Amino acid sequence: MKLKGERQSSANNEGSKGKMTLILAMVTLISAFGSSFQYGYNVSVINSPAPYMQDFYNQTYYNRTGVPMDSSFQTLLWSLTVSMYPLGGFFGSLIVWPLVNNCGRKGTLLISNLLSITAAILMGTSELAKTYEVIIFSRVIMGIFAGLASNVVPMFLGEMSPRNLRGAIGIVPQLFISIGILIAQILGLNIILGNAEGWPVLLALTGIPSLIQLLILPFFPESPRYLLIQKGNEEQARRALQKLRGRDDVDDEIQEMRQEDRSEKEEGQFTVLSLCTFRGLRWQLISIIVMMMGQQLSGVNGVFYYADRIFLSAGVDESSVQYVTVSIGAINVIMTLLAVFIVESLGRRILLLAGFGFCCVSCAVLTLALNLQTTISWMSYLSIVCVIVYIIGHAIGASPIPFVMITEMFLQSSRPAAFMVGGSVHWLSNFTVGLVFLYMEAGLGPYSFLIFCAICLATIVYIFFIVPETKNKTFMEINRIMAKRNKVEIQEDKEELKDFQAVPGLHMCFWRAFLCDWGKQQN
Repeated sequence: MKLKGERQSSANNEGSKGKMTLILAMVTLISAFGSSFQYGYNVSVINSPAPYMQDFYNQTYYNRTGVPMDSSFQTLLWSLTVSMYPLGGFFGSLIVWPLVNNCGRKGTLLISNLLSITAAILMGTSELAKTYEVIIFSRVIMGIFAGLASNVVPMFLGEMSPRNLRGAIGIVPQLFISIGILIAQILGLNIILGNAEGWPVLLALTGIPSLIQLLILPFFPESPRYLLIQKGNEEQARRALQKLRGRDDVDDEIQEMRQEDRSEKEEGQFTVLSLCTFRGLRWQLISIIVMMMGQQLSGVNGVFYYADRIFLSAGVDESSVQYVTVSIGAINVIMTLLAVFIVESLGRRILLLAGFGFCCVSCAVLTLALNLQTTISWMSYLSIVCVIVYIIGHAIGASPIPFVMITEMFLQSSRPAAFMVGGSVHWLSNFTVGLVFLYMEAGLGPYSFLIFCAICLATIVYIFFIVPETKNKTFMEINRIMAKRNKVEIQEDKEELKDFQAVPGLHMCFWRAFLCDWGKQQN
């Protein structure tokens, strides 16, 4: 026979399960297409037209000075063109916290669209204006946009998703990043826009998704959690939730938000400093840093860098290599799409462990295959298999799941600061790999992949022992699980987090009064 509390919990579990409504599907697709898609598009858009863009740099310099550009200066300019994008992404991550708290999740996305449209216009007219400096500057602006998009879209969608769909919807931004990479590879083919005449158009196309989002997204609701917990407007939150769920009865989710609100009322909004010093969130913070570093330092850029020469050594014609690269992009999209459908059945932990496991084994075998391919002919085909297996592993786990975990492991007050930290680590690691890998490859050759193998293995060990399964759990349930690891207590009646040590920067008066009251209760 069920107790009253168990019956209520069961009813809440049933009530909080939501279906994919048209409004929820539309806001997911528009957010991901208008923001995440462009992150992926601009990662690879300059790869194919690189020779033609460098010729433009050289010709522009010659027209200005009357002398050809020095090769070392040209290398510097192109390095800046490539590296300013992840550096801009880092700067974009740094402004996530103030923007999402003051302008909301939807408002931040709309503001960021203006950056993308501006950069697209500048890049599209750069050849006409005969200025390569504008391209480099625009790459910084696009990086800032991508830094915002890569953090705000998962946060926005994670907060408005029902918990039984939160993982699947949380992977959609990564799916659109993969689609963006693939579309840029297709449009960058020599026969389409990857040529001397087409590259300005190729760069300018990035503004179209932003324009579409800017026109359509205002008609969709803001994050209900932001409206209730941060703005204190329950009526607006209820209306937003009713639209998203397609039903009038949303009391169960409103009640859960109220519990979360009470849990963090006294703490206020976390800054990055208070997040880093708060014992109650210690393991959550370490976990997102480890997962984000593992995601970017696991060698994905190195595998893509080696992919062309691996296929060439296997006998693929040089003129066909760009088509093979497109096929790898297609595999990436297909496997990320698969992750959308399996994440709610298999869970986050399994996909993380399997994904990093595939990457780890692929890097180890790839090191062996690359070293032996000159003496054993079939080793070049084994290298191709390793690249494909690596891409599959990264697509199902290492790429999409860490952003889902940031949404799930933090409550409303700490989530913006957590995304700011996670996003900064993501982009700094990306920038570091881009900066260091060429030197690693020159010094170590194929043995570079052993370093990536070790990073993947270390990430697997950490996830296995520390990171919990968050599938189909409320934010408060996940908070209770992490509270045990952080050795803090949850007071069940008010859902208040209690940390009995001094907590710097978090309303000391409240904690002092709280402990006094607790002492009286014990007596």
